[in-house]
Amino acid sequence: MVLNRKNNVRLNSYKLLTVLLAAIVTLLSGCTVKYSFSGAHTQGLKTFNVVYFQNRAPIVQPNLSQTLTDALIDQCKAQTSMKYVTDIGDASFEGEIKDYGTKPLTVAADAQAATNRFSITVHVKYTNSIDPTQSFDQSFTRYEDYSSNLDLSAVESDLSAKIVGMLVEDIFNQAFVNW
Repeated sequence: MVLNRKNNVRLNSYKLLTVLLAAIVTLLSGCTVKYSFSGAHTQGLKTFNVVYFQNRAPIVQPNLSQTLTDALIDQCKAQTSMKYVTDIGDASFEGEIKDYGTKPLTVAADAQAATNRFSITVHVKYTNSIDPTQSFDQSFTRYEDYSSNLDLSAVESDLSAKIVGMLVEDIFNQAFVNW
């Protein structure tokens, strides 16, 4: 008889555990959680487009417009599941390069520039057709400093690539990473 009572307690405990697990599974099956390794929030956005960024800077670097446009497209493709389209997408980027140049930053004792600052400014209009409150119209500026002992032509390509990368990251974060 004692043996029967132990079996009943075990059986009842097993049934209770089974019911609890079934209830938990049922409750959790209605919940959905989306994770993104990039931190990008693109809920509801299925497509994006990037209009060619015209170079309207006083100094025009010939490849900069294409480089910036392509880099933004590549970033969106790599960091989101949205599909790139050539017409208007759910997320749309357009803009222009406003400034591209260098200026002295610090001056040495002999009144010569010791450090120069190379900067690029891009104006971007981002339109989110699913959630218009996420849209923006703003300028982004990034820069890199370099020694005045170096000629700009010697460092321009590397600095430009670095700055374009930072600008694209800033634009992407403003559009999709809501920290």
